[in-house]
Amino acid sequence: MRHNLAATLLAAAAIDEALRSGRKVLTFGNGGSAADAQHVAAELVGRFMRERAALPAIALTADTAILTSVANDYSFKQIFARQIEALGQPGDIALGISTSGGSPNVAAALQTARQRGMKTIALTGRDGGSVGAAAEIHVNVPDQNTARVQEVHRTLLHVMCEVIEDGVGLTA
Repeated sequence: MRHNLAATLLAAAAIDEALRSGRKVLTFGNGGSAADAQHVAAELVGRFMRERAALPAIALTADTAILTSVANDYSFKQIFARQIEALGQPGDIALGISTSGGSPNVAAALQTARQRGMKTIALTGRDGGSVGAAAEIHVNVPDQNTARVQEVHRTLLHVMCEVIEDGVGLTA
């Protein structure tokens, strides 16, 4: 757990630095991880524990028209990478979440983000797989049980939000 906390704090510091520099956070994942991606974006845009200015975050999992058109016209592997191409700028954050660590579309998006000069963060389970390998900052929950990984991911995302909210120090 100490390794998770250190990596989580490193991820929070990277996000904090990007937000202070006027950059945004793009989040993504599949299934329950898609829900977690939307959850963390909502915590940043809305608020986590206290009133403050809105922080720029976009969940790439939320627009079904984009997701289905890219999946249909290109491939499911490209559903997040294509959005990173359209929305990601150097210095932005790409936060990919995968309980298995083996989601090809999450790994592809992180690779695209790195090519665009974005800072990449992965939250994974199991051995981290291709998703962990594609990120500069890797927060791994080394467990095989998807439910347990998701529970720890949600807790670690909340830790990140609290650190970011305290660090940014913006008031409404």
